[in-house]
Amino acid sequence: MVRHSLVGYDGSDVSRRAFQFAIDLARCSGGRVRVVSVLQVTEGGTDVSALMIADSGTRRAQELLQELAAVVPDAADMVDVELIYGSPGDVLLSQVEQHGIDHIVIGHTERGALARWLLGSVSGNVLARAHVPVTVVR
Repeated sequence: MVRHSLVGYDGSDVSRRAFQFAIDLARCSGGRVRVVSVLQVTEGGTDVSALMIADSGTRRAQELLQELAAVVPDAADMVDVELIYGSPGDVLLSQVEQHGIDHIVIGHTERGALARWLLGSVSGNVLARAHVPVTVVR
């Protein structure tokens, strides 16, 4: 039985559907949902990253809570939210051990071959490396 699902959330339609799926599953099993939004730092050094985290972290976390409440208004008591800077696949997979995750729910958006080659696929990365069941929502 699934007790603690992890959802990778980026604000896209497919990530909202993944969140809704995880909530529905949690309601059936009496579980909880951990929502993680991963922000990638692509340019700048450590100083720039520290300023970004200090300046936007709290504000973005509040925005994330509001977004999730708009998707499922009555689920606040079963949801944990965290905003983390890093590589999405690595961050999501590190959450499994850190928080006792037994199921991952992740959205997948179809991209062309060039985009996949240049940017990679978070869902593909998670599927290849996860040691817990993964549900991919389209």
